[in-house]
Amino acid sequence: MQSYPVTWRPFLQVLCLWALLGVPRVRCEPIRYSVAEEGESGSVVADVAEDAGLAPAQLSARRARIASPAGRQHFRLERGSGRLVVAERLDREEMCGRSRTCTLAFELLLADPLQFFPIEVSVEDINDHSPVFPDERVTFKIPERGDPGTRFPVGAAQDLDIGSNDIQAYSIIPENEYFTVFIQSENEKFIELVLEKPLDREEQPEMDFTLVATDGGSPPRTGSTEIHITVLDINDNVPVFTQKVYIGHVLENAPEGSVVLRVVANDADEGVNGDISYQFSQSVVHRHSLFTINPKTGEIGIAKPLDFETEKKHKLTVQAVDGGGLSSMCNVIVEVLDVNDNAPEIVVSSFNSPLPENVEPGTVIALFAVRDQDSGINGEITCALEEQLSFALRPAFKNYYELVTVSTLDREERAQHMVVVTAADAGSPPLTSTHTFSVDISDVNDNAPVFNQTSYTMYVHENNAPALLVGAVKATDADAGPNAKVSYSVVPARGPEEEPCSCVSVNSESGGVFVLRPLDYEQLRQLEVVVSAADAGSPPLSSSVSVRLLVVDENDNAPLVLHPSAQDSSPPSSELVPAGAEAGDLVSKVVAVDADSGQNSWLSYQLLRATEPGLFAVGAQSGEVRLRRPPTERDAAKQKLVVLVRDNGRPPLSATAALSVLLVPGSWDAQLPQQSPAAGEDDGSLTTSLIIALVFVSLLFLLSAAAFVACKVCKRKELSSGPVLYGASSVQSYVADGAAAGTLPHAYCYEVSLTTGSGNSEFKFLKPVLPSLPAQHCSTGVGGAHAEEFPPVPVTMGDADFESPGMQSVAQLNGF
Repeated sequence: MQSYPVTWRPFLQVLCLWALLGVPRVRCEPIRYSVAEEGESGSVVADVAEDAGLAPAQLSARRARIASPAGRQHFRLERGSGRLVVAERLDREEMCGRSRTCTLAFELLLADPLQFFPIEVSVEDINDHSPVFPDERVTFKIPERGDPGTRFPVGAAQDLDIGSNDIQAYSIIPENEYFTVFIQSENEKFIELVLEKPLDREEQPEMDFTLVATDGGSPPRTGSTEIHITVLDINDNVPVFTQKVYIGHVLENAPEGSVVLRVVANDADEGVNGDISYQFSQSVVHRHSLFTINPKTGEIGIAKPLDFETEKKHKLTVQAVDGGGLSSMCNVIVEVLDVNDNAPEIVVSSFNSPLPENVEPGTVIALFAVRDQDSGINGEITCALEEQLSFALRPAFKNYYELVTVSTLDREERAQHMVVVTAADAGSPPLTSTHTFSVDISDVNDNAPVFNQTSYTMYVHENNAPALLVGAVKATDADAGPNAKVSYSVVPARGPEEEPCSCVSVNSESGGVFVLRPLDYEQLRQLEVVVSAADAGSPPLSSSVSVRLLVVDENDNAPLVLHPSAQDSSPPSSELVPAGAEAGDLVSKVVAVDADSGQNSWLSYQLLRATEPGLFAVGAQSGEVRLRRPPTERDAAKQKLVVLVRDNGRPPLSATAALSVLLVPGSWDAQLPQQSPAAGEDDGSLTTSLIIALVFVSLLFLLSAAAFVACKVCKRKELSSGPVLYGASSVQSYVADGAAAGTLPHAYCYEVSLTTGSGNSEFKFLKPVLPSLPAQHCSTGVGGAHAEEFPPVPVTMGDADFESPGMQSVAQLNGF
């Protein structure tokens, strides 16, 4: 912020006139303070509330603030204490340069009612700058046998401080008998080295010393430049300027390269000693970088654009040097003339948006000030609104305006108003600037959130990780602001008295649906939750949507071997194979189930290990263990088999079943060397009996299944909603002598169910046989064998299993 020297007499007259015209409580005499520069931010200047006759409580109640005509705030007001404090570091030299006085003017503004207090703060100088010479090193070429009293000008040191803190003395270090310092201070200070004794080039061709400038601060600061003297042959005439001071005028918008003026110096010497070159004596602030000088002609031109508002007058020092090294200096003053090159500025002090649509006419929306850096008529400003029926401008004080409403507002008709303020100065041609106020009209909460779908269906694989994101719901609200902020939650499906689902959660901000705990497809196939979306209005509005979560089966259950059972601690019984058995005879059957569904439950069997691998073969789909060749005397009497059961999942899971097979010694063949016709008749009778037993058991199973289906049909009312159990029965099988027939010595019970709509008649072993029911306990008919009870296992068998040789009839299962 640059300083604005103010002549308060006309300003006070305007303030007093304004007070007489009706502005309440305008103080005509400004409140004056002083503060030292370089003060820390937060330093207290004065108690402005006490000096203005106000209580600190009034400052907050009346929204007191500091208003500066330049826009930059060097001070701030503490409303709680009423003190005026420094807002930022104050640099007097930056704000006011070398001006004798540095006064910062601003106003203390209060509202309700409107009241202004003009304030002036004088920034006092401290000794914070050292003297600086234009050049760090100055070289003089002085002819020998020069006359004593000859003077050699040196560029004066610059000190940004003023008064007693400015430069007070110059000295030579180390002192010598040849030169002294002379200070000429008519208009501008000139420093000259005075030759006190003629030089002798043959005795001393060169000389070096330091010229020191000291200011009057406490403690004093110094600056120095190195002086180098080169002794030349005689050059007894110095260049002489035609004027001591040259004054030029230039418009601030003059193009670069324009010539401002020309300096001329003459030298009475001839030849090289009479050739003159011109140059600037550079200053510490580098102000001469705005100008250039032709070293031959002395024409001073513009190097960079000038700005009247930044600096109205430029002081330059030009040095003329002849070929013999003698030089002289002159002052050049360039005065910049103002043109209308600055458009008005609009500085907004306060702006209230959005506005409720029921706001009263006459409400102040914004307070702003206009200013123009140009002077005179170029700085006179007028303000106006573009075509606008709902708003108007009202002058407040000096260059301040208020933007107010003049009619009622209706958001449903128009939600936003673009108010354009135009400020124009009185220059020729006039310059204008605009500022657009975007006035938003706030809404009431009259729209509930709306989901982008009427319902949602999401999928999750079983055994999912906790807090798994499975999808998201999305709802939008047509309202604005907080009324349009939507939050999501899971609500009870049948009213507030019901607890919401604990395994599903929804992110309140994004609408992401999370499954909080692992799900098991075998226990839960699907679930439905209700998600509510509520806005943040008062009162809030909400809507809800149904989210259906389907559980996708994973291959997470390994096959369970039912036979041979390895769950109890009793030793497994051995399968008996007579010595006369043929290739392809059934030795045993491995029965396994898988709790998964679909292809994850399709099972395959293979022989993993055997005492005699070539003696046995296992059906890949049925699990039947058959003889691959007839046993011989070389085969071990006790055979150990390990069968691998593998499902069709990805990756597949497996289990193993261990079988023990006993080969009956060959003495049986000795007892029956030849079959008589009577023996053949006995074998035929035995086969007929087995067939009759199988048919009887099958009929018993079908009757039990029909009775079970009838019971279930009576209990179930919704058959089409999913898999329905149509029939079930427990089957008991008794085998008199399994060893003689080569079949399994144990019996197993299964519960069979069918699914509606199945085109390939799959068997679904869905429910286990409950151990608590006596009817589910099956025992063998082998003498001395103990009753075995098997745990319930859910079974699913595909088409391949159903069509395999081991599963073509229920009678075969009952035979096991």
